[in-house]
Amino acid sequence: MEHQERPHRRRVRYSGAYPRNYREKYKELQPEKYADTVSRVISKGSTPAGMHIPICVKEILEFLQIRPGQQGLDATLGYGGHAQEMLKCLDSRGHLYALDVDPIESARTKERLERLGYGPEILTVRLQNFADIDQVAEEAGKFDFVLADLGVSSMQIDNPDRGFTYKAEGPLDLRMNPGQGISAAERLCHITKEELKGMLMENSDEPYAEEIASEVTGRLRKGEEIATTTQLYQAVEGALSFLPGKEQKEAVKKACQRTFQALRIDVNNEFEALYAFMEKLPEVLAPNGRAAVLTFHSGEDRLVKKAFKKFYREGLYSEISDEVIRPSREECVKNSRARSTKMRWAVRAG
Repeated sequence: MEHQERPHRRRVRYSGAYPRNYREKYKELQPEKYADTVSRVISKGSTPAGMHIPICVKEILEFLQIRPGQQGLDATLGYGGHAQEMLKCLDSRGHLYALDVDPIESARTKERLERLGYGPEILTVRLQNFADIDQVAEEAGKFDFVLADLGVSSMQIDNPDRGFTYKAEGPLDLRMNPGQGISAAERLCHITKEELKGMLMENSDEPYAEEIASEVTGRLRKGEEIATTTQLYQAVEGALSFLPGKEQKEAVKKACQRTFQALRIDVNNEFEALYAFMEKLPEVLAPNGRAAVLTFHSGEDRLVKKAFKKFYREGLYSEISDEVIRPSREECVKNSRARSTKMRWAVRAG
């Protein structure tokens, strides 16, 4: 049979000196091939498309005190930045289990880590919610260290096909696993004004919850569609049209961030999963085992703080962090997405 050559595919063309659209950033999306471009983007304090820069790595490793031969759990694998650093500490001895609910990104991360030499003998990746850590521990045994980074990964936020950001046109999805549950667009179709108002207040402390809930549900009642990120942005913008011009732009930006956050938390049942994780955490830790949790908004931080204090009073933890640990100023300059990060930790009683 005569060999047929694949037709040559030209790269995406873009106007201007630099690509702006996610799909046009072909160099950033191929970090192995264009390492210089990726390094240049990072040096400017930005996150390259399709990548995620791990936060508080130094602080996490200093606390976890990982030693070769230990067994650990990365409860939220993401891009694998934290996992890679923890695997280095194990020095080919011990084992790291890693969980993620995103089938798209976890498969890519597993492949990426395998290329770096971290195969099944040292790393086990599972498509599983961290609410089920008790099931993992039943098979694997207890863990010497556990990390949970509750932030949404940059590669999820930046990809318009996932619908996590108002900054680019895309389907209003917001699911970590697009194959499970209903999208944010479907959720809005069946929501009442009071329910949406409560969601915005509880999940993101939205000060304009009343106005946004009224505008969104009002548009839907009129038969308008809110199925894309842009359509939701326009609804939020319409809700805040009463604000003075100078204030409006920044207010709409922040309200959109909070609205998308509130919907994302809702469709992924994030608070329910975090509550289950925190309740089960003491029982999966080995004696003197260490756990660190990174949070990115006040709702998450309140839940983590409350759980750590509860189990400290009950004697399950011998020590917990008195204050939150924040990334350094230098890190926040290099990575703007680190600014809202808070780290709390606990040590299992011996």
